[in-house]
Amino acid sequence: MSVLTKKAYIVTGAAKGIGRAVAARLSEEGADLVLMDLDEAALGRASAELGAEAVLGSVADAAACQRAAETAERAFGRLDGLSHNAGIQRYGDVVSTTPEGWQEVIDTNLTGAFLIARAAMPAIRRARGSVVMTASVQSLAAQQGALAYVAAKHGLAGLVAGMAVDEAWRGVRVNGVAPGSVDTPMLRDAIALDPDPDALGRAIDAMHPLGRRATAEEVASVIAFLLSDAASFVTGEMVRVDGGLLSLIGGAPEAGGGA
Repeated sequence: MSVLTKKAYIVTGAAKGIGRAVAARLSEEGADLVLMDLDEAALGRASAELGAEAVLGSVADAAACQRAAETAERAFGRLDGLSHNAGIQRYGDVVSTTPEGWQEVIDTNLTGAFLIARAAMPAIRRARGSVVMTASVQSLAAQQGALAYVAAKHGLAGLVAGMAVDEAWRGVRVNGVAPGSVDTPMLRDAIALDPDPDALGRAIDAMHPLGRRATAEEVASVIAFLLSDAASFVTGEMVRVDGGLLSLIGGAPEAGGGA
């Protein structure tokens, strides 16, 4: 029997990308799920395929977050954890980023993480459960021209660290994952904006020492481990799932090409 069997989790951003892969992995492991997303059609499909509860709404909406937590307790009588994956990407530097664009990214990528954790935490405390926030390598470094996203993801790393310390004595673990480039609709949409999408895709793959971007399922495997009791002494970590991206010295010569 899986260590996740008959445990109950909220998965945000569950209609596509990493969130959808997490939902599928947890379902395979026997977990009960509440799926949360803004995409009504895709959320309905995911809920039907996985036999999961569904809550339509944004993590930036405190009332929607509260509905998700209440749905888990009503449907399953417990809530063992949270996998937060909802997020958006916008581009711009400190001048070209509008105040409205800044607020949109912060509301979804950072405040939304706080709101869903706040709503879910009382039940997770009772279960002595776990939380995993999907952050980014941009929680630890910065890409040019993505200021709001970088700021929000750095803030998310702080939220993970702060909650881990606050909740440890209650038996609740809080961790994050920092993926590199992952083959998701969000990445594909961003690549499509480039004048030469094929060249950009090859460049993105080449950034990673493993020579490719991750699959959503590879990230989901790490999230499932961190949520489970198999990671019972792991808290406050930001686990890189980046194919070696941040281990590489930028601009360094290839192996054998220099000192």
